[in-house]
Formats: sequence, structure tokens, C-alpha cells
Amino acid sequence: MARLDAQLARLATLSPADLRTEWERLHGAPAPRFSPDLMRMGLAYALQVKANGKLPARYARQLNHAGEGRETAGPTLSPGTQLVRSWNGRTVSVLVVEGGYEWEGAVHRSLTAIAREVTGAAWSGPRFFGLTGRG
Repeated sequence: MARLDAQLARLATLSPADLRTEWERLHGAPAPRFSPDLMRMGLAYALQVKANGKLPARYARQLNHAGEGRETAGPTLSPGTQLVRSWNGRTVSVLVVEGGYEWEGAVHRSLTAIAREVTGAAWSGPRFFGLTGRG
């Protein structure tokens, strides 16, 4: 472990040219055109794999799928969907368009931006329009 720690610490001292040489030595292929910081991260990963072996496949799968079970803000909305909400006696109508949401002639990147404009407060857009199932 001390040897790996020394190798990892050494990466911080290498010049870009030395990083490319080290990449070619470890990977047996020309170094990609990465920034020195990204090159150091790739080299650090390769050194750790060499010293400790790869992450077992089942753990790698768990990490790849870790975010899939989380609750999402709401359903996926198709272009053409219209969302309508009444707020303080005012009807707010939003049209889902490719790349955003059209409201009062302007396209916004998020429902939250529209909810904030309508209410003047920090509302979640999906929650404001009733898409989250939370009251």
C-alpha cells in the first residue's frame, strides 16, 4: 500500500510530457489529448487497478444503476403537453415544447423558473404544476 501511495503522490509532480510517457507505459497506447489533471486521474485509476484489481462486476453494476431507483421530479412530458394551474385567481398555462416550456410567449428551460416568476417564491416547478404527487 505504501508503494501505491508513493506512486499516486508522484503523479502530482509529473510534467505533461512525463504524464504522457507514463500513460503510454501503463496503457501500452498513446496518451489521449487530456488536460494534465484528467490525465493524472486516469493514471491514478490505472495504478489502483494494477495494485488492487478491478472492482468486482456486481459492484460496478450496482454503482452504474445506483441512481435509477431514486424518486424523480415528475413524469416525462412530451412536446405538445399543456399544463394548467390556477394561482391567486390567475390561470397559468404552459406548453411543453422541444427543449423547454413555453409560457407567455417565452421559452423557459425549466418549470421551476416559471413557478418562481408566477409566485415570486422558490417553488419546485413540477410540484407547482402537480406533477410530483406531493401536496
